[in-house]
Amino acid sequence: MADATTATLKINDSEYELPVLRPTEGPDVLDIRKLYGQADVFTYDPGFTSTASCDSTITFIDGDKGELWYRGYPIEQLAAKSHYLEVCYLLLYGNLPNAEQMEDFERRVTRHTMVHEQMHNFFRGFRRDAHPMATMVAVVGAMSAFYHDSTDINDPWQREVASIRLIAKVPTIAAMAYKYSIGQPFVYPQNELDYASNFLHMCFSVPAEKYVVDPALARAMDRIFTLHADHEQNASTSTVRLAGSSGANPFACIAAGIACLWGPAHGGANQAALEMLREIGTVDRIPEYIAKAKDKSDPFKLMGFGHRVYKNFDPRAKVMKESADEVLDLLGIHNNPTLQVAKELEKIALEDEYFVEKKLYPNVDFYSGIILEAMGFPTSMFTPIFALSRTVGWIAQWKEMIADPQAKIGRPRQLYVGEGKRDYIDVAAR
Repeated sequence: MADATTATLKINDSEYELPVLRPTEGPDVLDIRKLYGQADVFTYDPGFTSTASCDSTITFIDGDKGELWYRGYPIEQLAAKSHYLEVCYLLLYGNLPNAEQMEDFERRVTRHTMVHEQMHNFFRGFRRDAHPMATMVAVVGAMSAFYHDSTDINDPWQREVASIRLIAKVPTIAAMAYKYSIGQPFVYPQNELDYASNFLHMCFSVPAEKYVVDPALARAMDRIFTLHADHEQNASTSTVRLAGSSGANPFACIAAGIACLWGPAHGGANQAALEMLREIGTVDRIPEYIAKAKDKSDPFKLMGFGHRVYKNFDPRAKVMKESADEVLDLLGIHNNPTLQVAKELEKIALEDEYFVEKKLYPNVDFYSGIILEAMGFPTSMFTPIFALSRTVGWIAQWKEMIADPQAKIGRPRQLYVGEGKRDYIDVAAR
């Protein structure tokens, strides 16, 4: 990245030269870092939709073309040829590992999947009906109380240890949160299982009988993890970076990301999509809801369609649709009313002129919810699964920020529209 040219900004009778930065891919970026000091003005950008808060080498999105790359590799290739832990290595270290590096990385992650035994007692403080995300926010944040030997962000080795611990232990914590919510005993991780199989085993096995993970379901789970591993500077990733900019420890930063992800407009979108399908109920009611979606005066929105960034088909949705078809065929789920509604809605969205014109295609949340429900997960577990998938992306972004010599503590400015200066009046005179 280098200064390609400059842009001239004219304010009243003064002109200011703004450097124009040219990225490897994507639109040019106006550098306004010195604008406030030179011109005494801020820029106004609610939601930061036109503002780059950092430079990054991790993930690239082209919303118009429907492209998503991890370190330059298209998501379609990674989902088809790679697996989640290899993608984790890629996101963390910048390149795909050789065989020796992959074996070492998998071994380190596998050997850290157990959590401190005292953490089991921590769960007992929660109500049984607590949402798994509420539990995860608390427990991941509390990891700094159990693993305080890896909280010094200025020590590269401690950052590395914390990274491995989080990737390894967050699936265990998510599975424990699920088991706790349904009143079943915790299941310890099994070192002979791969990452996705281990998570499914911790969620669905019980001590009373043997549980064998279906390889096809494990592969589908691994794809879900891969497709959600990172997604550039979204709300939760920006939250992790903002928390990290203060010097907070990595466990606190990831807990902040999980809290942000919980929102229905972000990580809770797949849960909202499935709940919408259930609300519609049957295929004959679809026209009624399509009409509501097209009515500008009606607040109803079709969840799981369209995307804030992608103005074309979500590249992750293409892969997820294939997985959905494979899982549903494997499990023999064809007559489920919710699935029938989903299939009909999918058909309409791809053919109806209104949806095609507005590019409201089914997105990754639409298909992932269908897969997770077919696997047996309740909707309350959809967002925790998203969180464990995204943990590696948050860590990669956090590590990149810590190592960035240009990084500063986050401090957005504001457009103040409140009262002007007023003098205090004694209460008796009011």
